[in-house]
Amino acid sequence: MITVTDTAATKVKELLAAEGADDLALRVAVRPGGCSGFSYEMFFDGDFAADDEQGSFGPDGAVKVVVDPASAQLLEGATLDYKDGLDQSGFAITNPNASRTCGCGQSFS
Repeated sequence: MITVTDTAATKVKELLAAEGADDLALRVAVRPGGCSGFSYEMFFDGDFAADDEQGSFGPDGAVKVVVDPASAQLLEGATLDYKDGLDQSGFAITNPNASRTCGCGQSFS
C-alpha cells in the first residue's frame, strides 16, 4: 500500500472539502501506458471493491486512500507527497519499484 505524507493528505482533504465530497476517497492506481510503460492515475472515488486495499492518512486520519490489488503490488513502498514551491508544485509519487522513469515523472517501468 502506498504511504501518503501529512502534507499530501492535507491537500487532498482541502480538495475534497472544496468539492463538497468529504465521503469520497482518493483512488491511486497504476495503468499500462505512458512513455515508460506504466502511468499513475489519481481520482476521487466512492465505488469500492471488496478486494481494494484501504488506508487512512493525515494528522487526523480523515483522508481515505484506496488502491486496487494489481496497483498495490506496483505501489508497495511508494510515497505520495505534495509540493508547493517555485520550482515544483503538485502531487508526486516516489516509487522504489520503478526501475526507470520518464522526464515528466508521470510514468515508469
